Amino acid sequence: MQFVDWQTLATFAGALAMVVLITQFTKDLGFVKKIPTQIWSYAISLAILYPAYYFTGRLNASSAVLILFNGMLTALAANGGFDALKRAFPNLFK
Repeated sequence: MQFVDWQTLATFAGALAMVVLITQFTKDLGFVKKIPTQIWSYAISLAILYPAYYFTGRLNASSAVLILFNGMLTALAANGGFDALKRAFPNLFK
């Protein structure tokens, strides 16, 4: 059974899940603490989407430009979704 593959990461849901996980696990690391979380999650989005599109054979000039915008959507959803979870279940995130 494969939990994550490039095909899954090339979707909004797959990229979103991975961006949330990686952002939450890395945002308190030394040099990353100095970077605003929104910018860090955008960088992670790009680092996930470009290889995902490349390894699935879908990276071309058009998709390369769209990834810049899709990365923004993924990063904003990741940040907003995690903040909403923290507000809804504050005891889980103490």
